[in-house]
Amino acid sequence: MSNSDTYFMEIACQQAMKAEPIETGYSVGAVIAHEGDLLSTGYSREFRGNTHAEEVALRKLEGIQKDISGCDLYTTMEPCSKRLSGKTSCTDLIINHGHFKRVVIGALEPDHFVQCQGVSLLRDAGIRVDILEGWEARCLASNQHILSRINK
Repeated sequence: MSNSDTYFMEIACQQAMKAEPIETGYSVGAVIAHEGDLLSTGYSREFRGNTHAEEVALRKLEGIQKDISGCDLYTTMEPCSKRLSGKTSCTDLIINHGHFKRVVIGALEPDHFVQCQGVSLLRDAGIRVDILEGWEARCLASNQHILSRINK
């Protein structure tokens, strides 16, 4: 884990804490970085329409006029591989975007809503996935409204 991994994951955790807690969805934060520069951030439900953190961060990239190939995406929780709402999964959005070389994850998605396959789908698409050791508790802190019920 590099200093930049720690820096950007901490920002992602701060973003996750901004998400309004709801019983039907996790609170996640995301950061997109390119060559050490922060390009975009997002958190769950930041935009209308039950948006996910990665989706928000990707939308904020629209209109950037420089080459951003080789970006890193930092997310507090494994990107979803299936959405109960029927919207495009974050994993598919990341893969289809085509600019990501690496996705850095703080915690795997708990199997509460769906069984997530984000890590394996990203790796199958040729995207490097790093799971940061020692970050799970910090990255799941914004989800106690759900996890406290699950762990009873």
